[in-house]
Amino acid sequence: MMTEKNYGGSSGFGFKEKTMKSQHKHEHIHPESKSKKDKEESYFSKEEISKLEQAGKIASEVVKYAITIAKPQVPLLELAEKIEYKIIELGGLPAFPVNLSINEVAAHSTPAYDSEEKAHGLLKIDLGVHISGFVADTAISIDLENSKENKSLIEAAQSALKKAAEKIKLNSPLKELGSVIEKEIKSLGFQPIANLSGHSIDQYNLHAGITIPNFDNSQSLELPQGVYAIEPFTTNGSGSVRDGKPSGIYHLESANPVRDSFAREVLEYIAENYQTLPFCSRWLVKKFGTRALIALKRLEEANCLHSYPQLIEKSKGIVAQAEHTILLTEKEKIITTL
Repeated sequence: MMTEKNYGGSSGFGFKEKTMKSQHKHEHIHPESKSKKDKEESYFSKEEISKLEQAGKIASEVVKYAITIAKPQVPLLELAEKIEYKIIELGGLPAFPVNLSINEVAAHSTPAYDSEEKAHGLLKIDLGVHISGFVADTAISIDLENSKENKSLIEAAQSALKKAAEKIKLNSPLKELGSVIEKEIKSLGFQPIANLSGHSIDQYNLHAGITIPNFDNSQSLELPQGVYAIEPFTTNGSGSVRDGKPSGIYHLESANPVRDSFAREVLEYIAENYQTLPFCSRWLVKKFGTRALIALKRLEEANCLHSYPQLIEKSKGIVAQAEHTILLTEKEKIITTL
């Protein structure tokens, strides 16, 4: 889902990386890592790999389903709820609210509980699935106006993703992956969004600390065993994003004391049901009614939550996105969301 955002330097997401505390990234969402190192023979247990593969399989099926229902003028609220329900129906849970971002909105856009917006233009569908916190993150773009430019942007994002997925392996230098993505996109006449990036993923942590750049960032860091989301963003604009209006997407940062008893109840619900994964106001309104919106405001004031703004292409260029999640171990590379 969500992407990392990099203001000024490295890479960036669909959800602002490093909880937007990253100096150079618009990433997805992620609080503190629950790292599970210190395994002698394998970084992942068989059970963990199984959960990662199961989440990826569900995500892949949901993408196929989303393509069948994402039509011009379909209400975004209807589309979001059907996609999230399908994830649950297939045995997973949403790892974050489905992002439905249109045209110059690159990422971090999910419909509010009362949204009346309709699908149109170049629609990005960014969705995540988790099984016990083991996440699959994937995205596609759909042209809803039969535009040659839109189709070319989508093809460029898909082609860059394919080449990066072929290139990535254990100990791949980050700069090489970024270079592959950048060269492919530019060869097709577009710009990568430099301050959006892919990201490493840990259990219950969408942005676990490593950024997968969409350009050659000169970083020689080599990828260790882990789970990685690669997500190229292409644009016919300037190639960077800025913060837009609030998206209604949040993640829990800390359980600070809150005076209001209802806000405390909502906070407990968030901690129990979402842990450190992103959630949205729409989900809480469904559970608690519109009072939840006041509770969210109180929790923001108490610095319990991080709020994600929409990410907008700076020059209002149209943006396309493609994304897969890849598992790297000493023995194999698995694209879980294929």
